[in-house]
Amino acid sequence: MPALLIKNGRVVDPASGHDAVADVWIEDGLIKGVGANLSPAGAQVFDATGLVVAPGFIDMHVHLREPGFEHSESIESGARAAAAGGFTSICPMPNTAPVNDSATVTTYIIEKARRHAVVNVFPIGAITRGSLGEELAAIGSMRQAGAVAISDDGRPVMNAQLMRRAMEFARSFHMPVINHCEDLHLSAGGDMHEGAASVRLGLRGIPGSSEDVMVARDILLAEVTGARYHVAHISSRHSVEMVAFAKLRGLPVTSEATPHHLTLTDAGMIPYDSNYKMKPPLRSAGDVNAVVEGVVNGAIDAIATDHAPHAGSEKMQEFEKCPFGIIGLETALGVALDCLVHSGKINIRRLIEMFTVNPARILSIPRGTLAAGAAADVTIFSTDRQWTYDVNKSLSKSRNSPFDGVAFRGGPVAAIVGGKIVWQA
Repeated sequence: MPALLIKNGRVVDPASGHDAVADVWIEDGLIKGVGANLSPAGAQVFDATGLVVAPGFIDMHVHLREPGFEHSESIESGARAAAAGGFTSICPMPNTAPVNDSATVTTYIIEKARRHAVVNVFPIGAITRGSLGEELAAIGSMRQAGAVAISDDGRPVMNAQLMRRAMEFARSFHMPVINHCEDLHLSAGGDMHEGAASVRLGLRGIPGSSEDVMVARDILLAEVTGARYHVAHISSRHSVEMVAFAKLRGLPVTSEATPHHLTLTDAGMIPYDSNYKMKPPLRSAGDVNAVVEGVVNGAIDAIATDHAPHAGSEKMQEFEKCPFGIIGLETALGVALDCLVHSGKINIRRLIEMFTVNPARILSIPRGTLAAGAAADVTIFSTDRQWTYDVNKSLSKSRNSPFDGVAFRGGPVAAIVGGKIVWQA
């Protein structure tokens, strides 16, 4: 593979503190150097004038549906959609069929990704066997096979004693526990956030407290066990406040927010449109403001999409019957730029930090920097390019997005994985 030289871009690498117009020299799949007026012989040149050059973006929360549900998404198609969103690494959750609760399934995902995925795939294993919440999965063997974290995402562990044991095991294997925080008794039967909008639409409500009580429980367990604990797709004001308090106390607690929970509200959803049905549900404007403030003040460490593809035959049903979840890989950067950067809430460096070094640190994966010798994963994006998202042109197999037809200012321009341009606008 010939050397690649990315010229004249604004190179922003929060891991090293670099933020200046410079060139990035890539060779043999590694970053060889970052500096002014680089000119390696025979290098392919990518002109990044006017663009931002960042470490490859990492999405630490996606659903690739393979094995078992390839009609909705596959490792190959999900990876293509990730590259089109500017992501160079993705972390699939274990709710496949069979569930990723063993080294066998973990190895299958890794090997399938090695052959067919254009981006890096770092699997997340299950906490319990079959994600049934009854007994621990083979955590040690999954870790040895390549799992970077454990989670029963979508089927939270209700048994506190079992969750404590999972945290103790995870700590011994130096991996974080990621939880979809939902008390299933409080949320039972709900379709959207419990509030004035749910009453007006006649839909069953999911209270914010169903998230809050689980976050509170897990923070207490993290303190008892010393485990690294991560709150997935945080969405409520009280949960953000509790994570912020845990951080102040020095506990190893982190959290992520999705683009849709940063910008959409229950009151603003199109009535009965299944593309607005997800878990956690879209919350109140007050909750959305609190999540944005959590990004600003550091309570929230990462932005993750919770990319959850569903076939049209499944998603396009009555609101009460359709499954929860939306796709989000290709719109994540555009949404984040609009609601966080263009609004003046945070700067570009903070945004890149949440997509790169922070998820890499949380998951302990060797990515998230442009330092010499690092893997040559690079995301190049514009802060000004005008474009409109057309879900029918998505590289995902599914079409369940509330952002169809939305115009964005700024978005991905190219994704480079291991020194190879795998997607370019």
